[in-house]
Amino acid sequence: MKFNLTYFLISTNVWPEGPHTITKLSLNYSIDMMLGELYVITFVTAIKVTLDFLKEHKRVADLEKAQLETELLFLKSQISPHFFFNTLNNIHSLALEKSNKTPKIILKLSELMRYLLYETKLERQSLENEILCIQNYLDLEKIRHDDLLRINMTISGDILDKEIAPIILLTFVENAFKHGVNKNIGIVKIDIDFTIIKNFLYFTITNPLPAVSEIKSSLDQSSGIGLENVKKRLILGYDQQDYDLKISTDNNIFTVILKIKVS
Repeated sequence: MKFNLTYFLISTNVWPEGPHTITKLSLNYSIDMMLGELYVITFVTAIKVTLDFLKEHKRVADLEKAQLETELLFLKSQISPHFFFNTLNNIHSLALEKSNKTPKIILKLSELMRYLLYETKLERQSLENEILCIQNYLDLEKIRHDDLLRINMTISGDILDKEIAPIILLTFVENAFKHGVNKNIGIVKIDIDFTIIKNFLYFTITNPLPAVSEIKSSLDQSSGIGLENVKKRLILGYDQQDYDLKISTDNNIFTVILKIKVS
């Protein structure tokens, strides 16, 4: 077809690049033309395959992103009810005792609920608000435990204009009370330190270990659902180089050290 179209419509010299002039279809001409067309077809096919690959890659990436966002929202939804459940149990106990601390605890709980329900929907929350939420939680626990609880919280560095994934730090604090304060008798000391250096927060919290019988059932399982969820949230919400989490037990003390980017 190409030979005839060229011969009758363009020029009788249908193969000017050939070794000699031809006036009829030859095997050499056919092979040369097929190789040329094969090159064009291969080039076009390669472009089509590349475009299809990029389109499919983008579709898979968008799907994975949506899946990660869904899982992250699920993990956040698990943390809040977990926290509320423990706090409501505390209020229930005090209500049974007809304690005059109950109204103050309910007020503090309402402030925490407002933060957890309305200010944690974004991917990042201001570090200042997160620390304020933790302070409200600590105030609530102080009301409940009185002189049996001693909290030493220090803050160094500039916390303004810094952002962090919400509820990350609160989970560690709540875990310290669940496995350190509530399972020990007598005076319990909790140390919390916030140190901001450039774009990173160095967060440290220590609490005494519970009784030996409780250690195997709690600490060996990463101290419950709270710490497991926060580990997953760090993996989903931050690049690997943007955080470093270390959990250790030494001299009957449970320690959490988190280095996390807050810029």
